[in-house]
Amino acid sequence: MFQLGKTIVSEDIIAKDFVCNLNACKGACCIEGEAGAPVTEEEVTILKEIYPKVKPFLRPEGIAAIEKQGTHIKTDLDELETPLVDGRECAYVTFTDKGIASCGIEDAFNAGSIDFRKPISCHLYPVRVQDYSEFAAVNYHRWPICDDACTLGKELQVPVYKFVKNALIRKFGENWYAELEKVASKM
Repeated sequence: MFQLGKTIVSEDIIAKDFVCNLNACKGACCIEGEAGAPVTEEEVTILKEIYPKVKPFLRPEGIAAIEKQGTHIKTDLDELETPLVDGRECAYVTFTDKGIASCGIEDAFNAGSIDFRKPISCHLYPVRVQDYSEFAAVNYHRWPICDDACTLGKELQVPVYKFVKNALIRKFGENWYAELEKVASKM
């Protein structure tokens, strides 16, 4: 681990390789698991505002889940997340003709309907950020459903931090990312 400003960064984001292989996993990270995507307080406000523009991009099941649970939920541990459809996939998930999971929020963004890409936790994946009072921990999240992404990343020689470059810049800024690159060049 090393420190960059007010972040503590796991060396795994430099040492490990990763490139999503959607043809292999079909976007399982949006479907598997027991929870929705983490969202911030700011994103809760954004999700409420953009929902009418995102709704046309969603599946009927997702719309029903959002209209029953809300554009976000608060867990028993007071964490904010996207709602799920029947305890499975994210309510915002859509599927391509090939059965690959996509994001209705990102679909609306790509269509020019909104200017919010998707929750930062989704954009950053497989990097997870845990905020503490004095710093943020920046870690690589290893999940067996992403084994094909690790294999493809290794083949293409793309470290995690390069795969999520735009998301890291979105979260921490250009200067932070430039400092991360300096650290990576010395490892």
